[in-house]
Amino acid sequence: MARIIENEEGKRRIIRMTSDDVINIVREYQKHVKYRSSYDEIRNQLEDCIIFIPEDI
Repeated sequence: MARIIENEEGKRRIIRMTSDDVINIVREYQKHVKYRSSYDEIRNQLEDCIIFIPEDI
């Protein structure tokens, strides 16, 4: 599962992912951008979708 690593400076956090997390994200990406041909179409499609990364508690 994904693990969030806090940044000591308080800026951006780092998310450490397992190979299963990456595979799930790629699968979701492919599902959302199916039949899109250009970079702009893909960006526009992804702007409207939310992909969640699970975190162990």
